[in-house]
Amino acid sequence: MRLVRQPVSDRDTSSPVGPSGSIVSLVWRWRSVLGAGVIVAAAIGGGRLLWEQQSKRVARDADSLLTAERITVDGVPRWVTTDLKWQALRSASLDMPLPLDAPDLERRLARAFDMHPWVKHVDRVETSHPASAVVTVTCREPVAMVRVEGGLLPIDRETILLPSDDFTAESASQYIVIDGVLTSPRGPVGSPWGDIAVQEAVSLIETLSPEAEKFGLVECRCVPRDSEEGTWWELVGRDGFVVLFGSAPGKAVSGEPSSAEKIIRLGELANRHASGDVVEYADLTNSQR
Repeated sequence: MRLVRQPVSDRDTSSPVGPSGSIVSLVWRWRSVLGAGVIVAAAIGGGRLLWEQQSKRVARDADSLLTAERITVDGVPRWVTTDLKWQALRSASLDMPLPLDAPDLERRLARAFDMHPWVKHVDRVETSHPASAVVTVTCREPVAMVRVEGGLLPIDRETILLPSDDFTAESASQYIVIDGVLTSPRGPVGSPWGDIAVQEAVSLIETLSPEAEKFGLVECRCVPRDSEEGTWWELVGRDGFVVLFGSAPGKAVSGEPSSAEKIIRLGELANRHASGDVVEYADLTNSQR
């Protein structure tokens, strides 16, 4: 009887194969899976390395970009109640964030705040790393309210029109009112009123200080001058006490007492009125006491 040996199929896993043949076969069989694993591992390693590099760059860039939140404004007084910083940055249309290494950064920040109507001048701008800035300003100070149709408008000693949004009815009442002005402001907020009468009133109010406090001055009223062109000023006290002061400082006509003389007499009248003497009206435009 003749025995015929059947060939072994390459799919016959039950056939005995040597150790080396088994490893080669296994590697060959799983070659696609192993290749994918190598690619994934390489991608993970490369991605991690790239992220480490990018994260350092992102951190570095964040420290070099100046945002509005990192800007501090020093010198803003109590009477400015709105957010001066955000108003200045918004009005200047700065493209935030700003690169810290921009050669004109300090100039652009100074210009932005210098344009705000409350800012008289920018004292200095200091920048530092990580990105931050300190802007030091000197603000305008209100000295009076000008009565116009519809309400009161604040001005400073240079007759610059100030933002009225910062004042309530209560806070506005703390300032002397200039009444009798026939003009309106000639420009927007932050510009001079443009009327000589307003300038005279401010000059008178500043000259009267601190006598104005003793007198209880609440209103400075513009009145026509008798028989001559020009302006006289009446002073109204807190309880209705009225004094005709006459011409503003530097505007006296011939025969009119000097401002210094009138201020002395005003102080005397205020003391008499405070002691109980009934003084409803007084005229300081002549030499009679």
